[in-house]
Amino acid sequence: MKFLDSAKVYIRSGAGGAGAVSFRREKYIEFGGPDGGDGGRGGDVFAECVDGLNTLIDYRYQQHFRAGTGVHGMGRARAGGKGADAVLKVPVGTQIFDEDEETLLADLTEVGQRVRLARGGNGGFGNLHFTTSTNRAPRRANPGQPAIERTIWLRLKLIADAGLVGLPNAGKSTFLAATSAAKPKIADYPFTTLHPGLGVVRIDGREFVLADIPGLIEGAHEGVGLGARFLGHVERCRVLLHLVDATGEHAGRAYKTIRGELEAYGNGLADKPEIVALSKADAVDAETLKSQRDRLKRAAKQAPLVLSAVAGQGTPEVLRALLGVIDAGRAEEAPPVETESWQP
Repeated sequence: MKFLDSAKVYIRSGAGGAGAVSFRREKYIEFGGPDGGDGGRGGDVFAECVDGLNTLIDYRYQQHFRAGTGVHGMGRARAGGKGADAVLKVPVGTQIFDEDEETLLADLTEVGQRVRLARGGNGGFGNLHFTTSTNRAPRRANPGQPAIERTIWLRLKLIADAGLVGLPNAGKSTFLAATSAAKPKIADYPFTTLHPGLGVVRIDGREFVLADIPGLIEGAHEGVGLGARFLGHVERCRVLLHLVDATGEHAGRAYKTIRGELEAYGNGLADKPEIVALSKADAVDAETLKSQRDRLKRAAKQAPLVLSAVAGQGTPEVLRALLGVIDAGRAEEAPPVETESWQP
């Protein structure tokens, strides 16, 4: 399945049905009179968050959604039926913006959330509605209210407990493949990962979701490279795992490059809890590893963890560190438990 995290969609609600002008004429009924029914209401357009989706690829092939028009009113005081609703099914983490791409209309973060994007028009009144003591035979009826049409943008931000960040070829995809059942593309050239990937990680009988974000480079927040459009996926992570390649030229400078991009992007990325790890430890000698670790420690102002996803070295320690931060974040968000005071 292809990954798509942004889509432009045209939506149109249903117009209301028109009211009817009708009169009751029956041979054996002494008094006739107006009996035109009201028109039906037009259908609404909803967006609904459903389980089992992790991409907006469906909206590449269908960009127009129209709700049904309300049925017109009829004689014998028969009201028209309501038009069918149109429902846009989206994955968890979808944000809905207006056409200007800045006005946020909805943020769907839980399965089952449903928001109305366009309201259907009300149906018009039939001539039966206008009957009064002085106007016994009205010959007027209202048309239904018009439909509402608008263009919206769907933006998907993956919801994961932890996110992997780092320069290209820092070992992020290898780490995800080694710790979960995910099978990302792995190769020895930059920008192997072109789309974010998710994996469920298990450690000590616990599980959490890990997101692999395409590699960032200097200037990513300005649109350089592939990372700019995917930085938004990191916004919802509770903790960041910053991988720095031990085989690179200077681990400290590599770390500062990514930190600079996170700070320039804003939206709270630089303030998220971060665990720093030196990857590919099995690919360098002991002296180089010590030198790179010292450089990274000075730049990050914390002792980095050392790991090799291929050899399994240090991986459990990194996962336990991530799980500890995730549990702490969940505990802070949990509502306080109210206890009733005991009285005799």
